[in-house]
Amino acid sequence: MKDFSKYSAIIIGAGDATGSALCKKFASNGYKVCAVRRPGDLDKFKKLESDIGQSGGWVRGYGADARDEESIQNLFKGVEEDIAPIDVVIFNPGANVFFSIEETTSRVFKKVWEMAAFGGFLTGREAAKYMKIRNHGSIFFTGATASMRGGSGFAAFSSAKFALRAVSQSMARELGPQGIHVAHFIIDGAIDTAFIKENFPDTYALKEKDGILQPDAIADAYWFVHTQHRSAWTHELDLRPYMETF
Repeated sequence: MKDFSKYSAIIIGAGDATGSALCKKFASNGYKVCAVRRPGDLDKFKKLESDIGQSGGWVRGYGADARDEESIQNLFKGVEEDIAPIDVVIFNPGANVFFSIEETTSRVFKKVWEMAAFGGFLTGREAAKYMKIRNHGSIFFTGATASMRGGSGFAAFSSAKFALRAVSQSMARELGPQGIHVAHFIIDGAIDTAFIKENFPDTYALKEKDGILQPDAIADAYWFVHTQHRSAWTHELDLRPYMETF
């Protein structure tokens, strides 16, 4: 069995819900987890570091701008050279905004595209550079309902998520034959977060019936895909609560 403790996992978008759950999941299985948030959010790593440390895992917080090429290049170079060979990369930033088409400014559209699409391209490209050295690794992208269809008020978000899905598909076809597993996860439903609790109380109430996605359950799905035998790789997996209509 592979000794995961000899490798690193980079998780970009290590927020308080899904991102933290992913960090905990991969750390609990031995990976040296490099958790990434925006440079101004480093103080928010304290609880994550404490939780993983108390469980005997390894984690280090990094501040990086996923939209900045040099920032991402320096992140990957530092992890590969100073921590451990990069074996897992998960691109998980949130970029969801809601504006009518008339209220969607060019600035909003560009910023959302830069975060969700361009940032994914930069992350995927740098991951590929290092994984191709070993012909092995997993590159995962977090998608959404908006990756599959546009919705009223979601022109900016959907456009960016459509693009990210295309990047993922292209990379999977290019890198799969080289031993690198590229997968795209469609999160089709509300997630158990403080944002949902505060802004959509009726939706959050469905938690009692398992009607919203639990971050730990999402992380379990990512781990399952990561550990698949290469004769039966999944490229795209959609996750939704049992009561979600689609």
